Amino acid sequence: MGQSSQSLPSPQLLPGTGDADGIDDVEAVTRSVLTASRLLVAVSARSLAAVEERVTLPQFRLLVVLSAQGPAKLVTLAERLGVNPSTAMRMIDRLIAAGLAAREPNPDSRRETVLRLTDEGGTLVEDVMARRRQEIAGIVTRMARQQRIALIDALTAFNEAGGEPAAPAGRLAAAAGSYPLGWEDAPLPQRG
Repeated sequence: MGQSSQSLPSPQLLPGTGDADGIDDVEAVTRSVLTASRLLVAVSARSLAAVEERVTLPQFRLLVVLSAQGPAKLVTLAERLGVNPSTAMRMIDRLIAAGLAAREPNPDSRRETVLRLTDEGGTLVEDVMARRRQEIAGIVTRMARQQRIALIDALTAFNEAGGEPAAPAGRLAAAAGSYPLGWEDAPLPQRG
């Protein structure tokens, strides 16, 4: 058989990894990203520890959606979270009872209601995100300057390849009050 004019590129080996190691750069990067994701999940869990008596992780996600995107109808929230509307309703009812969210008339249609974050809910989201940011900054500070620069480039490329919107920087971050949500454009499969 003749060779195809379009052959797949062979995996590139990382410097210092020979054929004897059998490790290509995709595998090595994948392992490194999985390790980093464990660290980031631990940072996220620790940032939520102070509020775990008040909200669950799914409820916190709902608060973050309201913080980042403003008031929304229940069906819209359910779609953004990838849950059934009845599940979103139970979450929002608990958040309203806790004083973290509120239901109000939709200014565009008085027959509908929209859900919004209360000041207390906004403060909770800001506090959790500040704790998360502080711990990540502490980790990054322990890296050499050249490693930090390389990490910016690597993570920017990784985020772009995954379609993740960039988090706002500087004054924009303070004005936005939160971070964009990668799951907004690709909702999770519906669950009960």
